Amino acid sequence: MTNPNTQTGLQENVASILCYVLGWVSGVVFLILEPKNKNIKFHALQSIFVFGALSVVDMVIGWIPILGWIIAAFTGIAGFIFWIVLMVSAAQGRKLKIWIAGNLAEKYAAQ
Repeated sequence: MTNPNTQTGLQENVASILCYVLGWVSGVVFLILEPKNKNIKFHALQSIFVFGALSVVDMVIGWIPILGWIIAAFTGIAGFIFWIVLMVSAAQGRKLKIWIAGNLAEKYAAQ
């Protein structure tokens, strides 16, 4: 079943879920594949902002012995929780905004 609002031919909620599947990488892919669909663009941008920030924090904090490794473990757990919650909300057709990232994604998706 194709959706006329998506260029990939996927249903909008399926494409929105896929924006989160591989973290910021799948966000970049869907930002390129779906530049006109504002809902999918929102999820792609939020994926890039949330998981990109978590990746950077993990890389920087991970260099600090012991305390950094503990903090990196907590960011990994937080990332996993965000990943599940964001995919479920996208599957339900909702836009769950994560703090600053959600506001930025909404702003840039509207353009």
